[in-house]
This record gives sequence, structure tokens and C-alpha cells, in this order.
Amino acid sequence: MLNQVALLYHKAQKEEKLIIGLMSGTSMDGLDIALCSFKGSGTSTQIRLLEFKTADYTDLFRQRVKSIFSKQTVDLQMVCIMNEEIAITHAELINNAIREWGYKNEDIDFIASHGQTIFHAPKLLHQISDLPNATLQIGDGDHIAVKTGIITIADFRQKHIAAGGEGAPLAVYGDYLIFSKKGEDRIMLNIGGIANYTFLPGDLNASKVFSTDVGPGNTLMDQYIQNHFEGLYYDKDAAIAKQGKLSQALLEELMQNSFFEGAFPKTTGPELFSLEYLNKAQIQSNTEDLSKEDVMATLVHFSAATIAEAILREANQWASFNIYMSGGGMHNPYLVEQLKRLIPNGVFKTTKDLEINPDAKEAVLFALLANETVSGNSAVNLGKEGVPPVFMGKICLPK
Repeated sequence: MLNQVALLYHKAQKEEKLIIGLMSGTSMDGLDIALCSFKGSGTSTQIRLLEFKTADYTDLFRQRVKSIFSKQTVDLQMVCIMNEEIAITHAELINNAIREWGYKNEDIDFIASHGQTIFHAPKLLHQISDLPNATLQIGDGDHIAVKTGIITIADFRQKHIAAGGEGAPLAVYGDYLIFSKKGEDRIMLNIGGIANYTFLPGDLNASKVFSTDVGPGNTLMDQYIQNHFEGLYYDKDAAIAKQGKLSQALLEELMQNSFFEGAFPKTTGPELFSLEYLNKAQIQSNTEDLSKEDVMATLVHFSAATIAEAILREANQWASFNIYMSGGGMHNPYLVEQLKRLIPNGVFKTTKDLEINPDAKEAVLFALLANETVSGNSAVNLGKEGVPPVFMGKICLPK
């Protein structure tokens, strides 16, 4: 029987690796689980998405995560406990998915676990000049490895920060390796809790590639729904927002933040775009009496406006260009409608057109980062500040 380090080496040398990628976002609707096949690495990567599902969380689990999510003051004991509980829950959901798909745990070579972000604190947000960029994802990788028996790569964002980045966005690495295409300028738009996009030039010049957060995607809408509509975690199909009307006064106040003027790349999170941010904007714009439906409609317009402004900052000079969407926000028809109105020269598609399920994309990208780490040939180097050429993720052995 191979010892653990020999097992790691053996699996890393396989011509084809089966890697499960995990993603748990700010909406906390469930755990995205993507089973991927990888051959090669770097620019020679060949990837197939074999299976995908979003495994539901229980209401109690969501409540416990929310109690420590994106708050400066939290119960430290609960943070400690949930670091373990999230991992144990994820491991159970992984085991269930593997059985459901007809595999055995020993068939899977690696798990790539993003964990659950509970606080993101780049210097741009915390503004403490003598302290570093920081971010915190919990859901301990060792627990997942032990409970599944599968080598787990976890805690990806810390190496990024250690090497000079902000811990986000990480999509640029995978977008560049998977989706670049000669002759086609592409914008890979992910609308998660925070919206971000990667620009991929058609001339394949890596120095032109960049990825940046642009502002709120779903996070403010989700927070508002969860705070004002009992039992709901998001506005499915924009059913509530479509009943409301845009408040131009509130929208203009929401847009008044120095973050939007900052140079690319940059990162942000729900720590900035919070209900407190919304409440202050309503006070400043004298819109505190708006109906809940009108607030939701305005938040849709806010997300659309910030996304469009950021994309057009780079792409406005193009006659037309393709925008490949992914993330939960692409399922919001009202939001997509506004984006199409604001970016008339954009041709809107999804990553399904590129043979990757758009709901699975982020989980797939973390599986790719794990593949890069265990392959270990040479880290992706885009030659850009804030995008360090490093292998990311801590290797957690099951025994």
C-alpha cells in the first residue's frame, strides 16, 4: 500500500485525473459540486465536465453560516465551530454525490475546495495603511480529506495574497487557460454575489488579459430578500423586482462610491455592499419610504449599471463583442434585460456555448487550480501586477 506522499505523487503523475471542484457562494443556496476530467496542464489543459449538481443546504446550516458571514463583530466560538461544521457538511454532500453518480470515492483523485468566504478585507476596503490584504474562507480541508478519503486541495486564496495579490478574483487563471480563443475578443462575465469579468484578447497576448471585480452582482439583492422576505434566500426569476419601479434618486446615490472610480484590477465584497450601504443611500436620497418591490427593482438596475459601466470602460470602442455569462445572476431575467439595454453592442451568451455548464463554471475553475498545483510544471504567468504566477491551495492528506 502506498504511503500518503507516494499516493500524492502517483496521482499527480496520472495521464487523466478526476477532480471534484467545489464552490459555495454568498447566496448560500447550496454547494456546487463539479466532477471534471483533466488531461495535461497549463496551456495544454484538456478538460471535460463529467457531472454537476448543486447540493442543497438545510435552513439551519444557512442560518449558522449567516450568523458569522461578512460581519466585523461575530461570535468567535461559532467561527471556530463552523470551520469544522462546513467541512463536515461538504464532505457528506460530496460522498452523496459520488454515490449518486455511480462512482466510488477511490475513483476520485482530488477534491478542490474553495470553502465558504466569511470575510474579505483587501486594503482598498479596510483602509488600514500598515496592515495587509486579507481574506478568510472556512471549511477545513483536512476534515474533507479525512471524511471522504480523497486528497483535498483547499484554501486557495491565501497563496495569492502572500504573493502580492488581493485573494481575488482568481477566475483569470482558469478563464485564460480554458476559454481563450485566437481571433475572438471575449469577456467572461460571472455574476455571483460580486460581479467580476475577465477580458481575453483574441490575439492571445497574455499581457492584455485582466480580471476584475466590478461591484455588486447578487449580494445586495440577496441580502435584502433574506432580511425582508421570510423563508426566501433570493428573488427567483426576479418575481419581486419586476413588480417594482426604478428609483432614479436611490440609484444615483448608490453609485456614489470611490470603488467604482478605481483602476482595474480591484476586488470588493459584501463587506462594502451591505444593507448598511443601502440604508445610508436611502437616507441620503430621501427614499426611505420606497416599497420593497421598488427597492428590489432599483437594486437590479444598480447591479446592471455597475457591470455595464465597467465593461464599457474597456469595450466601448468595439463594434461588437461576445459576453459569456455564468453565475446565479444570469438566471435573473430582469438583470439580463437591463444589461442588454445598457450594452447594446454586446452579444450575450453563456459558457454553455463553450461546453461548460455556466452554473458549474466557478467549481470547475477551482478544480483547474488544483490540477495546476498537483501538476506542478510551471505556474500560469500573465506578467501582470496583482496576478502572481503561483500554485494555490494547501494539500490535505486523508490519513
